[in-house]
Amino acid sequence: MAIDIGRYLSERAEMVERALEAIVPALDCRPARLHEAMRYALFGGGKRLRPVLALAAAEAVGADSTLLIREACALELLHTYTLVHDDLPAMDDDDYRRGRLSTHKVFGEAVAILAGDALQTLAFGVLASGDHPAGKKTEAIRLIADACGSQGVIGGQVVDIESENRKIDAAELDYIHRHKTGCLMRASVLLGALLGGCSPEQYRRLSDYGEAIGLCFQISDDILDVLGTTAEIGKPAGSDQARGKATYPSMHGMDASRRRLSQLCRESIDALETFDDKAAPLRALALLVVERKK
Repeated sequence: MAIDIGRYLSERAEMVERALEAIVPALDCRPARLHEAMRYALFGGGKRLRPVLALAAAEAVGADSTLLIREACALELLHTYTLVHDDLPAMDDDDYRRGRLSTHKVFGEAVAILAGDALQTLAFGVLASGDHPAGKKTEAIRLIADACGSQGVIGGQVVDIESENRKIDAAELDYIHRHKTGCLMRASVLLGALLGGCSPEQYRRLSDYGEAIGLCFQISDDILDVLGTTAEIGKPAGSDQARGKATYPSMHGMDASRRRLSQLCRESIDALETFDDKAAPLRALALLVVERKK
């Protein structure tokens, strides 16, 4: 089934945007400076890919994705928290994010750190307060906590920092990419599947899909850092090389990186072979990751 993925992504992202507006405290809610920083980070652009993946996964297993829109928003809250902290001088020291000044450049490091903390805790509050059965909520919280913790995003970030300006092997680079980026993307897919009432077999296949698309996304990001412009990617191009970070192109070369990208895209789509046309958005999103320009 053909699908207009641009329209699909735009419509689902708009659903997420409206729900986020209702979730995050308003600017006039005390402490105003903190909430201003949270909103600055959250509403500064972005494709909302992680919540859209959750919604698409729920639809793939036959669920009404509107019933888990708030939980999908929790993924964007968590993703934004990681970006705010990632940009800090103690981390990647990026002055720009999504084409404008990073949160810490506008609000100072202390408020930026606390805004990231607040986005993270708000996300888990959202996951805990939904209308889904208690067992499902507990499972969802555990899934996302594992994806974000020391064995997930945070662990990947630590190894990424430790790897700067030193030679690492391909296995360590894969570890960084699969954890720092891939874990939350895989969990996004699985959150939608879990709350959508998937079968064990569907969960397994969507786990494979999420694993492949997560690594695919990061390799695409590595390539964009080399070939993209600052205007396209919203932050200084070539920043990975400037910080001495290992990337797929620097380790394997551009041609091999592109081949790996295509292979992962095929693997993600092959994981969906037992799904019907309801999984068309997931298939199209995999292709979109490969073709992305920003």
